[in-house]
Amino acid sequence: MYIPFSDLDFEARVWVYQANRELTKEETGTITETLKSALDTWEAHGKPLTASGKVFENRFIVIGVDERDELPSGCSIDKSVHWLQQIGSQMNIDFFDRSLAYFDANGIVQTVPVPKIKQAVTEEAVTPSTVIFDNQVATKAQWMKRWKTQASNTWLNRYFSEQTSI
Repeated sequence: MYIPFSDLDFEARVWVYQANRELTKEETGTITETLKSALDTWEAHGKPLTASGKVFENRFIVIGVDERDELPSGCSIDKSVHWLQQIGSQMNIDFFDRSLAYFDANGIVQTVPVPKIKQAVTEEAVTPSTVIFDNQVATKAQWMKRWKTQASNTWLNRYFSEQTSI
């Protein structure tokens, strides 16, 4: 059963999917409607899941499920991954981009491939105060509190320590 994202419980489990490029307004609309339809009939072992999905920053899809009502099963989680693979295939978007996403000085979402993060720190494209996206959050409360966080508050801090000791 689909509900608005704002109505999801704070302890709802969430998954964050990052697109490999900025989504257009039209793509965001199509994705939103497709997700609403899919989530409205999403179930685990024949029981409906209370769930939501929303596009944020024209780049990220966040899917959440309220586990107080029914726990998602491995098969139901696989189904949600399949939806994003299918949507991505139709729209030529990779929703499984594992690059580091961050806001640049102009507030635009940028990405840097993981092997180039150290270089981005050296070149100061990413600094301790750069706001990055922590897509590893597990609940809506975590998503609200630390999905957008300063790089110095994350595992990236080790790169800044290395830089100052050189």
